[in-house]
Amino acid sequence: MAGPVSSPGFFISFEGGDGAGKSTQIQLLADALRGVGRQVVITREPGGSPGAEAIRKLLLEGAADKWSPITEALLMYAARADHLERTIEPALHRGAVVITDRFADSTMAYQGLAGELGEKAVSTLYKLVVASRGPDLTIILDLPVEEGLKRSGATGDAEQRFESKGATYQEKVRQGFLEIARREPERCAVVSAKDGIAEVAERIREVIQTRFPKLLSR
Repeated sequence: MAGPVSSPGFFISFEGGDGAGKSTQIQLLADALRGVGRQVVITREPGGSPGAEAIRKLLLEGAADKWSPITEALLMYAARADHLERTIEPALHRGAVVITDRFADSTMAYQGLAGELGEKAVSTLYKLVVASRGPDLTIILDLPVEEGLKRSGATGDAEQRFESKGATYQEKVRQGFLEIARREPERCAVVSAKDGIAEVAERIREVIQTRFPKLLSR
């Protein structure tokens, strides 16, 4: 996938299976960054802009077989285009650190690899919509599928469509993320999410301090 766009800001995506704790770790990282004077914008996919949030409801609620993989991917990229234009790019150009809960790697893992749409189709959409506007750093929170489904099932919210596809599908998703990380080690860092919140947060900070030491310093 193409590299990040040149801008004053910094773009971080968090990826991983359901229940890996992305939302919690994003908030902790945002607090740490704000603590050293960074302007931070937290966002999510699908969603992150009014148009994309409308598409989110279509994607995440309803029966597991509601959409085919190609329809899911097209909806995801429609939402992503609006998210980039309305939220991510403006924030980066004013110098903010943008942290998103999921981005393009999720479409590759869920629809392209686990959903069997294939890499070529998803890569074509990526080139059309994202091009050089991808993340500077991607944190992939890795968790065994059984534990992830247990955690995500405990939330009880309505957005359970992908969880309802079952453990076999979720394991394909997990392996898809790990494959993406193997292919793009300069952008991606795999962080185990099996331990406590504080331990995982410390691992994430270590990744950032190693790769981008100025980001967490004044």
